[in-house]
Amino acid sequence: MATLMTEIEVAKQLHVSTASLRRWRVLKRGPAFLKIGGLVRYRPEDLEAWLNDLATGRSGQNGPSRYLRIAGE
Repeated sequence: MATLMTEIEVAKQLHVSTASLRRWRVLKRGPAFLKIGGLVRYRPEDLEAWLNDLATGRSGQNGPSRYLRIAGE
């Protein structure tokens, strides 16, 4: 079985609050996640893919990133 990360683990890795992750889920702008009953879990490969998509220069090729818009853009 694949290793799944909690929102606390993901928040620590990204240096953001769990509230930010929750807001991104509501806005459909954060990394892909799984709902297992009432639990939210993240696959490491989904987190890595999301981060790669945010890499500088990539989002400009196909318009704004579908995940996250930076204020002022």
